Amino acid sequence: MAREFSTVGVVGLGTMGAGIVEVFARNGIDVLAVEISEPALERGRATLTGSTDRAVAKGKLAAADRDALHERVHFAVGLDALHSVDLVIEAVPEHLDLKQRIFAELDRVCRPETILATNTSSLSVTEISVATTRPNQVIGIHFFNPAPVMKLVEVVRTVVTSPEVVADVEALCARLGKVDVTINDRAGFIANALLFGYLNHAVGMFEAHYATREDIDAAMKLGCGLPMGPLALMDLIGLDTAYEILDTMYRRGGRDRRHAPVPLLKQMVTAGLLGRKSGRGFYTYERPGSPVVVPDEATPVATQAALADGARAITKVGVVGSGTMATGIIEVFAKAGYEVVSVTRGMEKSAKVCEAVKTSLNKGVVRGKLAEADRDAALGRISWSATLDHLADVDLVVEAVVEELSVKKALFASLDEICKPGVVLATTTSSLPVIDVAMATHRPADVVGLHFFNPAPIMPLVEVVRTIRTSPEATATARAVCATLGKTGVVCGDRSGFIVNALLFPYLNDAVKMLEASYSTADDIDHAMKLGCGYPMGPFELLDVVGLDVSLAIQRELYLELREPGFAPAPLLEHLVTAGYLGRKTRRGFRDHSHR
Repeated sequence: MAREFSTVGVVGLGTMGAGIVEVFARNGIDVLAVEISEPALERGRATLTGSTDRAVAKGKLAAADRDALHERVHFAVGLDALHSVDLVIEAVPEHLDLKQRIFAELDRVCRPETILATNTSSLSVTEISVATTRPNQVIGIHFFNPAPVMKLVEVVRTVVTSPEVVADVEALCARLGKVDVTINDRAGFIANALLFGYLNHAVGMFEAHYATREDIDAAMKLGCGLPMGPLALMDLIGLDTAYEILDTMYRRGGRDRRHAPVPLLKQMVTAGLLGRKSGRGFYTYERPGSPVVVPDEATPVATQAALADGARAITKVGVVGSGTMATGIIEVFAKAGYEVVSVTRGMEKSAKVCEAVKTSLNKGVVRGKLAEADRDAALGRISWSATLDHLADVDLVVEAVVEELSVKKALFASLDEICKPGVVLATTTSSLPVIDVAMATHRPADVVGLHFFNPAPIMPLVEVVRTIRTSPEATATARAVCATLGKTGVVCGDRSGFIVNALLFPYLNDAVKMLEASYSTADDIDHAMKLGCGYPMGPFELLDVVGLDVSLAIQRELYLELREPGFAPAPLLEHLVTAGYLGRKTRRGFRDHSHR
């Protein structure tokens, strides 16, 4: 039988500590909330009151339950008040010497059987535990912010934590209505180890002027369905906190360059640009602590006139290819009012593409998303062809053929001969260098990448990829076309993976390495990222959907171009691909899908 915790102490009443107090009190447990001084105690009390009042206003907590919750919480200054609690959770700032001092004092004050827990997100629980004479009763209980809302708790055991203590804490998490993942004491645990490598990479992208802050954030929200973009999330976490976590993980986690804080981060922290809490970080906020972003000198002017500045007029579009992507792109352009010429290799393929477009448009009618007249008008704008010569009078060509450089180069060389001057030639490649395709023509200034996401009619994002030879007019034309299609166009340079894949796949690769090291299970890692970070899918769910072979190919491209050791494909990923375990399409990947 797990032990019954009747009273819990919480040390430190900042946002996190006050949230943890609320979690326990909501679940019928008496809490002793402790701070270093009366003013700090009052701030903690105000944070708790504000949170519970908001919950009542939103209808998520009854007024009577709020009042009962507050009756369970007792406030005190100083650690001596904790002499008779069953469990203490420390939630003070992430400084090892501070936490060690507190734990040494708790060891002196608390009863011998009291469990001592730290909410650290990056420091070594083992190093904290050795400040006590009872390291076997020290454990990490890492809540996620905001604690009352987030379902995940990482339970961190050291090599000497007693199995009974682990079992007691796991039972407590269940009582709190939380999902716990139990792991060993390693830098960053699961969620931060995977999250902060990705966030740091995004800061590096911004520092290199590869894309704007708005485009990086829009790309990850719209391309991956994430609740926030990486730079907005850094502002929410606090750049000083993010720097401390990255620095700790770099020093403790084998000096992986992925966790070495990007120099810009240190500069911003030194300059006092800490994110929301200081009113300025990657974005500027209405006032310190406000979530409201206000325009600043870096905010782009997003009017239609600005988008169309320098853009060429486009009325007729050619789409080359017969796969899923080409079919979706034809539909998107036709629905947006463009005349479309679909070119495939042979009329048989044309007939198949035509049928697929009709089926998709009919589905839109059945679901009430498209009027019959609009469907008929869209179909009336499409002409079907099996020869590239029919592209002689189009204003824009979008290529969506197989991902092989030789095939794309041959096609662009043909388009160069057939198309009139001034036509924008776009490739939908997701992994090949656009410049290689552009240089197969005599007009590289007119060549641009237009990377649509699958399924093209639904996904709102297009990556507009400019090479070092792409003209400003061609880029402006591509952006204006995206706006007319109702898509968000994000502009980036011609680098492997562009924005989305370059940030997404190293994160997936890091998750595979974590599994490979037997640090955690695929289920627990997926739980951690979905429940702790709000991701729509866990990394292993996503890998099985994308296809392990596709993921490996993209990761290899990234590694080949960037030569970053941390980007080397995880051997486990290579082995699964060699074994033919490619994910859902072969019914076996990281998980067995044969019964689903």
